[in-house]
Amino acid sequence: MRKIFTDAAAALEGLTFDGMTVMSGGFGLCGIPENLIAGLKASGVKDLTVISNNAGVDGFGLGQLLETRQIAKMISSYVGENKEFERQYLAGELQLEFNPQGTLAERIRAGGAGIPAFFTATGVGTLVAEGKEVREFDGRKYIMETGLVADLSIIKAWKADAAGNLVFRKTARNFNPMMATAGKACVVEVEHIVPTGTLDPDNIHTPGIYVDRIILGTFEKRIEQRTITQREPGSSSEAVAKKENA
Repeated sequence: MRKIFTDAAAALEGLTFDGMTVMSGGFGLCGIPENLIAGLKASGVKDLTVISNNAGVDGFGLGQLLETRQIAKMISSYVGENKEFERQYLAGELQLEFNPQGTLAERIRAGGAGIPAFFTATGVGTLVAEGKEVREFDGRKYIMETGLVADLSIIKAWKADAAGNLVFRKTARNFNPMMATAGKACVVEVEHIVPTGTLDPDNIHTPGIYVDRIILGTFEKRIEQRTITQREPGSSSEAVAKKENA
């Protein structure tokens, strides 16, 4: 089965429709499917429910889809870096289903594993538990959370072979592997495509059976919060910097 497509538009063709549910990988701006998010924006698909740990930032990542009003609902854990998200939510223009981060990860993993629901102690006695079934096990209360499955998963990996086997790099691994298993269709963008058989089987993080389509992307890789250490005057690091700039 041919899995490699020329670009995001070609890879998303026939997979999108209004009102669909999309899982989008990444943590903050690390490991987000930049090209496929832009492809969704260009497609004009609307009334999306998007499952993602974050909602991007203003003007980048999922923030682009918020600006064009293509997202109707977010199922997320942390959305604090996006002013447009805040504005739409407070104005009642955007639905939001908040999840503790570990609960969100487990809901996605459960969906991919065919587990319809599970019990967790996280959120008991808080707003998270409202409207959910509560049971007691060994004297402790737990709330029931349901598994998540999406019509489409869009994820980002470091390397793929032509069969769709994936390798993720460092923290870009985050939500991407579990989302690959929980989408009815999975489209992935990568930095490198290699011939099938060249990846070490022991180093493959996601088997190709979960991957339907692949594109080779180009990436901006923005940093969400850039933090640097100020050099002390007269320090050896400052002297090295002056020498390098000389």
